[in-house]
Amino acid sequence: MRQDTLYRFFGGSPGRVLLRLVFISFVVGIILSAIDLNPLELINWARDIVVRIWNMGFEAIERVGGYFLLGAIIVFPLWLLSRFLKMGRGEQ
Repeated sequence: MRQDTLYRFFGGSPGRVLLRLVFISFVVGIILSAIDLNPLELINWARDIVVRIWNMGFEAIERVGGYFLLGAIIVFPLWLLSRFLKMGRGEQ
C-alpha cells in the first residue's frame, strides 16, 4: 500500500522519476549556462518582479486614496453645509 501511494505521488516509479529529474535538470543547466544565466540572477529577477508588482499595487492604492481625498475636500464640506441648512429649516 505504501509503495502504491509513492507511485501515485511521484507519477511513476520513484527511481525513474528521480533519474528523469536529474536528466532534465542537467539539460536545463546546460541551456541556462549557454545563455549566460545563473540561479542567483533568476532569483533576483523573480524578486524584482514581485517587488514591482507590490509597489504598483500600493501606488494604485495611494493614487485612489489621493483621488478620494481630493474629492472629499469638496464633497464633505458641501454635504455638511447642506445638513446644517436643512436643520435650520426644520427639514429631516
